[in-house]
Amino acid sequence: MLRIRSAPIEEMDINTLRFALFNYIVAQQNGEDMIVRIEDSDKEKNVEKRDQEILDTLDLFNIKYSQVIYQSQNVRFHSAMALQLLHEKRAFSCFCSDAWLEKKKAEAEAAGEEYRYDDACRNLPAELVIDNTNPFTVRIVRPDAPIVVHDRVRGDMTFSADSVDSFVIMTQQKIPTHTFATAVDDMLSDISLVITDAKEIENAPKEEHIRASLSYDKKIEYAHIPALLCSERVTIKELLKEGYLPEAISNYLISAGNSIEKEIFELEDALEWFDLKSLSLSPAQFDKEILKHINQEHLKNLDAKELSRYVGFADAEVGELARIYLNEGVNTTRELKARIAPIFSERVIPDLFAKNAAILSDVIQKAPYFESYEAFISYTMKESALKEEEFFQALRLLLTNAQEGPELAEIYKHLKNYIGEIVK
Repeated sequence: MLRIRSAPIEEMDINTLRFALFNYIVAQQNGEDMIVRIEDSDKEKNVEKRDQEILDTLDLFNIKYSQVIYQSQNVRFHSAMALQLLHEKRAFSCFCSDAWLEKKKAEAEAAGEEYRYDDACRNLPAELVIDNTNPFTVRIVRPDAPIVVHDRVRGDMTFSADSVDSFVIMTQQKIPTHTFATAVDDMLSDISLVITDAKEIENAPKEEHIRASLSYDKKIEYAHIPALLCSERVTIKELLKEGYLPEAISNYLISAGNSIEKEIFELEDALEWFDLKSLSLSPAQFDKEILKHINQEHLKNLDAKELSRYVGFADAEVGELARIYLNEGVNTTRELKARIAPIFSERVIPDLFAKNAAILSDVIQKAPYFESYEAFISYTMKESALKEEEFFQALRLLLTNAQEGPELAEIYKHLKNYIGEIVK
C-alpha cells in the first residue's frame, strides 16, 4: 500500500502533485493499492471544499486511488496509542514550559552545541505527575540504539539515538504532532513505501521509532526525493488556467530531475520504464520554458477535432488552423485562444487600411467558392484592382484580424469554408 497525502489548506502545488504521480506510478508498477490521506487535523486552517479540490485534481490527472482517509477520523487512535506508550513507560509527561525550553535552546546555541532535550521530566515520581496541574506535552522516550531507515534511492541511513531525541508526540492541547499522526496513520493503513520530499528525512527515524515503540514490527521503506526548486509557489490551478494540459504537466513533473530516454510521453507510458533510482538526488529547478515546450508538443499530438475544442469549436479544420499557430511558437491553450478567437470576431481595421479592406471585403462577399488558394487570390485580386502590397495587407486583416501571422495560403486552406462567416 502506498499513500498520497495533502492538507486541505492551500491549493495543490507542483511538488504535491509530483509526489502524487510518483506514488501512483510505483503503486501501479507493484500492483498495490494507493490511498489518499487528507490531513485535516488542523481544523482552524482547513479551507472549505479544499479536500474535494484535491480529489478533483487527482482525478483530472488520472491518478487512481482505492480509498480516501481523513486524518481527523484517526485522532482517537492517535490518543489511544499515546496513552498506551505512557502506560508502558515508553513515553512521559513533560511539564517544561516553552520559556524554559527556549532558554535551554539558547544556552546550547551559545555553547555551539546542537540542542537536545535533557529528559528533565522523564523520571519524575508518579505523585509529582499525578498531582501536577500544569499543562504538559507527551514525549516519547528516546531510542536506546541507532535507527536504520531503509531508503530505496539513498540506501540504508543510520541515525543515532541522540539525533532522534525524546521528541513531543502530543501537544499541551492533546493534539498529535504531525510526525506522530503520520507514523500511526501509516501503520494503520499498512503502508509499505513512503515516497516523499527529501526535506523530511529527519522525520523518518522518528516515525520508525514511534512504530517500534508501539511494537509494530513491519519495516516501512522510504524514498526521499528532492522537491523541485521554485522562486515562488507554483499551483496546479494556475498552470491549468494558463493553458497547460494535464498530460503535459505530468510529463514535465515526471521527467524533471529524471534520466529518461523519451522526451514526450503519456502517464501510462511512464508505468513501463519509471524507476525511482533514476531520479537525481540533487534538486532540479522548475523551468517553465521546458514546460512550455512539452505542452506545445502535447498540443501538436492532439487529434485536430480535439485540439479545436480547446479554442471553442468541434471542427477538425479549426483544429488544423490552430496547429498552424502551434508551429508559429504558440505554447498554451490560452495563447492559442488569443490567436484563434480574433479570426472569428468582429474585424478591427486600422484607418490606414480601412478603404482597401472595404473594397476587398465587398469582392470576397460576392465571390464564388474557391477550393484552391491560387484561384481565390487570382479572382479577388483582379476584381478588387488593388496593388499587390495593398491587397495582401487587406486580405490578412480580413482573414485573420491581425497584421501579421502565418502564411495566408495555409490559413485559407482551413478557413475557406468560413469565408462567408468571417468576412462581412
